[in-house]
Amino acid sequence: MRSPVDYFRGVKNPEAFHGAGVRTKFFEGWYIKLVSANLAQRWAVIPGVFLGLDGHTREAFVQVLDGASGRSWYHRFDVDEFAASSTEFSVSVGDNHFSSHGVTLNLPQLTGDIEFTTPLNPWPVTLREPGIMGWYGLVPFMECFHGIVSFGHGLGGSLSVEGAPTVFSGGRGYIEKDWGKAFPEGYVWLHSNHLDGAPEASFIGSVAIIPWMGGAFRGFIAGLYHSGRLHRFTTYNRTTERRLDITDTHVHWELSGPDGTLTIDAERTGGGALHAPVREAMHQRVEETLNAVIHLIHTDPGGHVVLDTVAQVGAMEVYGDTDKLLGL
Repeated sequence: MRSPVDYFRGVKNPEAFHGAGVRTKFFEGWYIKLVSANLAQRWAVIPGVFLGLDGHTREAFVQVLDGASGRSWYHRFDVDEFAASSTEFSVSVGDNHFSSHGVTLNLPQLTGDIEFTTPLNPWPVTLREPGIMGWYGLVPFMECFHGIVSFGHGLGGSLSVEGAPTVFSGGRGYIEKDWGKAFPEGYVWLHSNHLDGAPEASFIGSVAIIPWMGGAFRGFIAGLYHSGRLHRFTTYNRTTERRLDITDTHVHWELSGPDGTLTIDAERTGGGALHAPVREAMHQRVEETLNAVIHLIHTDPGGHVVLDTVAQVGAMEVYGDTDKLLGL
């Protein structure tokens, strides 16, 4: 069981480990995206830990997704090979290490060292808004928590990619994370920090079924970082959804709030299967792509278009009971 000190330390440090003292019904994973300068290499590496409902299913893992080919791998480790800091981003799984300075990988697909050449750029944490979840991040019974460790940062170094030396210098990285009891019953998740004409920009958006007081509601969080500022479109800041359509080929989503209007048109493409946490085990059930194309239009509160761009090498997951999601 987590102590109150551990809980509030976690609120203050969403990038850190939240499982100190927890023995069952818990998962935590860090999503680390590595993209080379020419975009030819795009990888997601996900270290984490899973503690099942029965108290016996306990494992650490490092997942790997090759965004160019859609192949994926799930590497299991004994839970004793997992270590992480409760105060900062510092995670080890076996011989693989991840921190705010970079990553060291020793996996069948990827070996070597990547340095983060610019500081990480997290979603700001304040007393009023402790990260991307706002005041919902203070509610201890939430099924799943989310954090943005870095909207974007520079990469240096190289990796041996299936035996071939591959340079990542000049590339771009991204880091986010999830923790809690299980992933939502149904959700859409989108991300890209390769926006045409806006090299510093980054977008993250998610809409999901949120269990709440015996029922459920459709909650959403979206952040668009550009022009040196984070523009927020969230359930908790009076933003409303004008539209959400999910088809076999596209996700159409429109949000309107204090920061104006954000129109999203994302093209769905095939990807690789990743393991995701349910209460009993890590199940291979979520298809993720790193090839999505996302058209973004940001209009300010005065009606002026301040950003009209296409995001490349986008990450996308559409999972679960989307009919229920749309019906909420």
